[in-house]
Amino acid sequence: MSFFDDLRNLDRNNVGAWPKSIKTFFAVIIFVIIVAVGWYVWIRAQQDDLEQQQNKEVALKKEFESKQGKVVNLVAYRKQLEDMKEMLRTMLRQLPSKTEMPDLLVDISQTALAAGIVVDLFQPGGEIIKEFYAEKPIQLKMLGTYHQFGTFISGVASLPRVVILTMHDVSLKPAKAATGAGGASAQALASGGQLLLEGTVKTYRYVDDEEISAAQAAAKPTKKGIPPKKPAPAAAPKKGGG
Repeated sequence: MSFFDDLRNLDRNNVGAWPKSIKTFFAVIIFVIIVAVGWYVWIRAQQDDLEQQQNKEVALKKEFESKQGKVVNLVAYRKQLEDMKEMLRTMLRQLPSKTEMPDLLVDISQTALAAGIVVDLFQPGGEIIKEFYAEKPIQLKMLGTYHQFGTFISGVASLPRVVILTMHDVSLKPAKAATGAGGASAQALASGGQLLLEGTVKTYRYVDDEEISAAQAAAKPTKKGIPPKKPAPAAAPKKGGG
């Protein structure tokens, strides 16, 4: 009988009587199923983990090469950092110092007057010390022409010390549109292309290390003192017996 005839005439209740070829066939099928299930459950998971580890290895190699390059150039980076710090200190020293600030404010005001600008308000505010500089806000209300304001800005730029002015909430509009709040001087010049500049500008000065240390110390919250414990009252001496 052929293999297929044996396969059709199998007695399911008597497996031991099956021909050897049939037993071998089913044994091979069972083995293949076991191998396939084992690969899917165990080997495939390990292959996925291996692939992840390989990708991680590639990323770590790139990170190592990047850090190695930084370590090799560490001395050059430190030298570049020191050069940048020295450049920053040099630039900061060009700003006005604490003692020069009052005279600088006077120079700014006088420069505006020399340009023909009517100064209704020039009110410096309190200083705000930052990390390595201090800013001082100034409230302004000025009346003048476009060319007069240009002359004022040019004059400020030509002052002996480096002066930085930044504008905050500053408006520049025709004086006729604001003569109701401009004051008597604005009322008198509210013609001929007059402009009203109003708002806050900030100027900056150099802060030395001592001022920075003092500002940092003042910013730290003070610890509340713990009142000392009161000493326990001394026990009264016992009266001796007779």
